[in-house]
Amino acid sequence: MRFLLGLTLVLPLCCDALQAQDAPPQDVREIVLRSLQRDDANGKIARQYTFVERNEQRQIGGDGKVRKRESKTWDVTILEGTPYRRLIARNDQPLAADEEKKEAENLQRSIEQRRNETPAQRERRLADSDAKRTKQLNEMRQIPDAFDLKIVGDDTVAGAPAWVIAAYPRKGYRPRGGITRFFPKVKGKVWITKTDYQWVRAEAEAIETISFGLFIARIHKGTRASFEQTRVNSEVWLPRQVAVQFAGRIALFKMMRGEVDISFRDYRKFQAESRITDITEVPKEP
Repeated sequence: MRFLLGLTLVLPLCCDALQAQDAPPQDVREIVLRSLQRDDANGKIARQYTFVERNEQRQIGGDGKVRKRESKTWDVTILEGTPYRRLIARNDQPLAADEEKKEAENLQRSIEQRRNETPAQRERRLADSDAKRTKQLNEMRQIPDAFDLKIVGDDTVAGAPAWVIAAYPRKGYRPRGGITRFFPKVKGKVWITKTDYQWVRAEAEAIETISFGLFIARIHKGTRASFEQTRVNSEVWLPRQVAVQFAGRIALFKMMRGEVDISFRDYRKFQAESRITDITEVPKEP
């Protein structure tokens, strides 16, 4: 499912020059570039928050009915400077005793490993985490060159007035690897707030089949993804929900149809001076 989640990274789409209906004339490219700059600062604050993440996956049969439903819930906290995910529920039920013990042992092992790092090892781990974020930002900055778009209206999302921007792949754009290889095969809309230029909602749809590897997987035309954020503590926008409806094939033979819903809640600000000293300090599922 990592591929499906990767698809949601292309949701904030935009570029081209048009005017909003009830705001001073602005170039769409300017709006998008400013939003990308603000997203960098927003992301740094976002990394100070812990949260609970629930991931539900549903397999859909040919008759359109749900054949199988599974969910997992994680507590995502900050462990010595970088995130750590601990499974806390399966199908909305507490873990079995043996699985909970295994999760506790894994957490304790990670605590000890990160505490016993040399300064060089810690610096390298933090640098690797920052490098992944920087790579994603650099790929997203290709959006103004990868898409043609226009402002198609105004809306209010999460209490914030926003521009609604429709986007379509720009002919002649050459992807530069990473998620940019999806750009020519995706269209969508993005809602950008007029007050602080943040992406608060987005929708994307595959307009061509997207392949991964020669014989690994294919996602069919019509796959859809949506994304919404919420304002937390009047200082940062954080994910509220991601939803994906997909159809595709694995290894070119097995047909799959399904839905993925990811929700985020219980955001808690993690103090820089705080440290996890024992596994019993990690909050469990309410």
